[in-house]
Amino acid sequence: MTPSEVVHTLEDGMTLGIGGWGSRRKPMTLVRALAASPVRDLTVVTYGGPEVGMLCALGKVRKLVYGFVSLDSIPLEPHFRRARQAGTLPEVVELDEGMLQLGLRAAAWGVPFLPTRAGLGSDVLRVNPDLRTVVSPYGEEELVAVPALELDAAFVHMNRADERGNGQYLGPDPYFDDWFCMAAERAFVSCEKLGLDANACLHSRLLNRTMVDGVVHAPGGAWFTECPPDYPRDEAFQTTYAATARDPAAWQAFVEAWLS
Repeated sequence: MTPSEVVHTLEDGMTLGIGGWGSRRKPMTLVRALAASPVRDLTVVTYGGPEVGMLCALGKVRKLVYGFVSLDSIPLEPHFRRARQAGTLPEVVELDEGMLQLGLRAAAWGVPFLPTRAGLGSDVLRVNPDLRTVVSPYGEEELVAVPALELDAAFVHMNRADERGNGQYLGPDPYFDDWFCMAAERAFVSCEKLGLDANACLHSRLLNRTMVDGVVHAPGGAWFTECPPDYPRDEAFQTTYAATARDPAAWQAFVEAWLS
C-alpha cells in the first residue's frame, strides 16, 4: 500500500494506536500522511513521541491515552507540553507504562480488562476517575482493573517486512508494536526494506501476517526518530522541530516544508 491508501481507510473519530517508543522507531511516514489528510477528532493511544506533538499542534487529537510523551533526548515533547498547558487537548488519560501495555493486551485477548497492582496508592486513580478496582476472586486483594484499549487502527514501523505482513525489528527493543497490531481492527506496518533478514535471530520476527492488514515500503519511514541499525535519531532536526513550539511562524513554516 501507499501511505495515502492507508490513511484513506481512516475516518474522523477513530481510535488510532501508534507504535514505537518516545522518539524511537515511530511510523513517521504514515504520521505525515495522516497530518496531510482531513482526518481529525482522533483518540490516539501511544507511548508518545513527536507524532503526539505534531498531531496535537495540527488539531487532530480529541483524546490522548499515553504512558508518557517524550523526545528522549528532550525529556518532554514541547508541542504536547504547549497543548496541555494551553488546554487545547480536550481529553487525556495518563497511565502507568505497564497499565497501557495491559490495556493493549486485554484488547488483543478479547477480555474487558486485566488486573494489576500498578496505580494503587498513586495519583493515577485520582486523575483517571473512570478507572475501577476489583477484588480478587481468590482472596481479598484489591486490584486496578485496566480496561481494554480497543483500537480501530494501528500504525507501526519495522526494519524489515515482507509483502504478506510478516515484520522484523533489528534494533535492541521490540517495544509493544505487536500488541498494538493485535489490539487493532486493522494494522498497518511501514518498513525500511521489503524482505526479511534471514541472518537475524528468529525472535526478531515480531509481527506475523495474521496481525497486519497492509504493508508500506517506506525507506527512512521512521525519520527523524531513530531506527537502529538502519539510522540513528536526527538530533539536529529534532532540535529544530522542538524549537518551533516557541514560535508560531516557525511552526507554520515547518509544517509547510514537512508536508510538501
